[in-house]
Amino acid sequence: MLLLYSAQSGNRWHYIAETLLQDICGLYISFTHNREEFISYDGPKINYSAERITDKEIHITPSHLLFEEGIKKQQVEVFEINGYKAFFRTTGGDIVFDIFAASFYLISRYEEYLPHKKDEYGRYAHTGSLAFKENFLQLPLVNIWLHDFKLVLKRYFPAIVFRNQRFRFIPTYDIDVAFSYLNKGLIRSAGGLLKSLFKGEISAVKERIKVWQGKQEDPYDVYEWLIALHLKYGLKPYYFFLIAKEQKGFDRNIEPTRDDMQELIQYHAQGYHVGLHPSWQSGDDDQLLREELELMEYIINRKTECSRQHYIRFSLPLTYRKLIASGIEKEFSMGYGGINGFRASVASTFHWYDLAAEEKTSLIIYPFCFMDANAYYEQGYTPQQAYAELKTYHDTVKKVNGTLITIWHNHFFSNTRGFEGWKEVYEVFLNEVVYWDL
Repeated sequence: MLLLYSAQSGNRWHYIAETLLQDICGLYISFTHNREEFISYDGPKINYSAERITDKEIHITPSHLLFEEGIKKQQVEVFEINGYKAFFRTTGGDIVFDIFAASFYLISRYEEYLPHKKDEYGRYAHTGSLAFKENFLQLPLVNIWLHDFKLVLKRYFPAIVFRNQRFRFIPTYDIDVAFSYLNKGLIRSAGGLLKSLFKGEISAVKERIKVWQGKQEDPYDVYEWLIALHLKYGLKPYYFFLIAKEQKGFDRNIEPTRDDMQELIQYHAQGYHVGLHPSWQSGDDDQLLREELELMEYIINRKTECSRQHYIRFSLPLTYRKLIASGIEKEFSMGYGGINGFRASVASTFHWYDLAAEEKTSLIIYPFCFMDANAYYEQGYTPQQAYAELKTYHDTVKKVNGTLITIWHNHFFSNTRGFEGWKEVYEVFLNEVVYWDL
């Protein structure tokens, strides 16, 4: 057991120590504020206080963050150590920066509680984040720090034992538009046909008619293909279905009351994790969120435990509080909707800390680092460039035994209208990269 000493107590300190050392590193830990108990303990121990206590300890001088009250602008000066960025530099300890405070600042998304710039969709803009400004957005910096810190722990206490932490890959899919041509009703279908005619998209018109006649598969219907891939590689994906009651604005899926839509959701719920993709509209209407959750639970005939916000639209702490109140246990929105990377600078699941309420919550966050829409629409990548980015994230996360979570949309696998090559990218990634993780 690893004993942690601090002169003060605090929810922030307990939360981040448990998250880093217990949840991610796999250690058994205990806290004490009793100097005599700490001095007499003969096992591995960390002294998180202003002065050294014993000769056999890892001493980390704390910065102010974990024991202060309230949310206020922090003085963050970034420097390099071991080839990586760090901040909250300290003196007098065995570690040159406060790894606990720095990790808490990133994982809690402290900067998102401060006044900040929003993007065109009203979301926290990634350009204002420390990770973007200091060029470490593409790194799971917390995991990298911990990788080095484990080596320090092992050097000071050779007998220390870490529970095995293995690399995990979790594929996830957002089903924003389940079908391209089918199940849209007479008015929407006629409107789509006329729109293609006015634009002179003759090939699209022909394709649409063939699909309606049953002579060709709907291009967005790639579900059997995906299932075959999951079976081949033993994957357990998460599917998030948009089931907005009213089709308008950014919410343009198939009507959730249609039999084919409900059957599609039920089919996936038989063998996979199925969660809610809360609509854009529900972000402004708590009652609508509850109605969508109730409808999803009616369709799959079980509790809805997981969700991801449509367009990654959320704000802290309000959105997460609403989800907790609605019974959501696992949340998959921690990432940016405008660029790929690690929003919380971590590639591990973690409990959300409600900074405004100063408490650890039951909500488990599953952070993603790659989304096809970011690579295509925001970063302007070709399929080949997206593959290179995805493989880099894979290799980086695997090196620190983290969890790689990706987001794909079914229409990216359609191989039509600008999406040529993306289906092959996913197949190559699973065959040439994920295959070797099995």
